Amino acid sequence: MARQIEFYFDFPSPYSYLATTQFPALMSATGAEIVYRPFRILELMKMVGNRPTTIECKNKGKYAGLDIGRWAARYKVPFQRNPGLRSMDFAQLGRGALVAIEAGRGGDYVGAVYRALWAGDADIADRPALAAVLDRAGFDGEALLKQADAPDYVGRLDQATEAAAGRGVFGSPTFFVGDQMFFGNDRLDFVTDAAKAAV
Repeated sequence: MARQIEFYFDFPSPYSYLATTQFPALMSATGAEIVYRPFRILELMKMVGNRPTTIECKNKGKYAGLDIGRWAARYKVPFQRNPGLRSMDFAQLGRGALVAIEAGRGGDYVGAVYRALWAGDADIADRPALAAVLDRAGFDGEALLKQADAPDYVGRLDQATEAAAGRGVFGSPTFFVGDQMFFGNDRLDFVTDAAKAAV
């Protein structure tokens, strides 16, 4: 069985986008596979008593914008806030991730959606635009979104959120290597070391 790095994420997190840009190097360095674990970040925060302070605190939000830009420059990856961010149906994106994961293409879906959200690809608050992004990633975009609208996936994303909270997750991105938990894009070096040491 391949080594695994579990990635707990939700799409509103720009730091999670930044982390995903490093996955090819992470997998190459460790020989591990990424296991994608979507959840609903705001609902999870309510469950565990956390707060979206980057949104609530103006000074912290301003600093985060600078910090994200610095990380993007360090990683040499594009960063641009999506114009439709405030009207985005993030639950739909999470359900879509579940559909893609079932099909064995979680990484393709997550990468395409994160690039669209945080690299200025397209205004995917618009369903046809989102479907087109998925089409370009090799999916049948509209068929995937239709499947993700099924009540079963609504319930499964809620269950995934509860499971994440039960495991100790309080934000995105969170990583697990076995029982070891790491929070944040800035902990990827620790994730790498833990994955290399895993047996």
